[in-house]
Amino acid sequence: MSHPAFRFKPMVLASCLAMTVPAAFGQAFDAVRLYGAAPGQSGGTTGGALVAGTEYRGSDQRRTLLVPLLDYQWANGWFAGVTNGVGVNLSSSPQWQYGVRLVLDMGRSESRSNALRGLGDIDTQAEASVFANYATAGGLFYSSTLRYGSGNEGKGLVVDLGAGHSTQLAPQWRLGMGVGLTLANAEHMQAYFGVTSAQSLRSGYRAYTAGSGVRDVRANVALTHLVNRRLSATLAVSASSLQGDAKRSPLARQDTTVSGVLGVGYSF
Repeated sequence: MSHPAFRFKPMVLASCLAMTVPAAFGQAFDAVRLYGAAPGQSGGTTGGALVAGTEYRGSDQRRTLLVPLLDYQWANGWFAGVTNGVGVNLSSSPQWQYGVRLVLDMGRSESRSNALRGLGDIDTQAEASVFANYATAGGLFYSSTLRYGSGNEGKGLVVDLGAGHSTQLAPQWRLGMGVGLTLANAEHMQAYFGVTSAQSLRSGYRAYTAGSGVRDVRANVALTHLVNRRLSATLAVSASSLQGDAKRSPLARQDTTVSGVLGVGYSF
């Protein structure tokens, strides 16, 4: 029988992108997904994906990007890459993954959309993160991560929780489904959804203070075709809905967005 974590390896493109769109354009790293190798072994995944999302979280303007993917993990538990950041998995269990890592909050540029003019840029910031994942032999997986350091003051805190299931439809086809939610503190919410008095004067938006709470909920479905034991292609669709103060923000032009991913991955 294959290693339980390996069962999810063909889902790498769907998992890494479908659950984070449109975060692929802003905040990513919602979960650690180590599918390149079993514990005690080294391996990686490379490829690319065409991601159709929005200009920013809450935008009603569409944006399409070609996103490169490259992730590698070493036998001693260390990993580095585009989707996971740099960190270490401290677990030797095939079911559990937990550890620490360093990632980036990519911020937001006001030039990205006319709707952001006058709000100023949100700088790229390094985030410290801890994570814990659990996978069952039956195809269920659960993920959790905490990240601290977003926003211009570097005080934003974000917690991402997710769960999903992967099943084999045929020898070369797999279907995956997942759900997730993100909670954030007031500093993160104010940076991305709030409007200060100064920003209000420059942008024309009403002043708005965003508090802590659930930022958004997500659901996705992905179909993966295994071309061979190393090469796979994935088509995924993701729906994300803003909640709470994020939904009530004047920047939220659209509460719910549907995004898509078409990607190819190669394991080595």
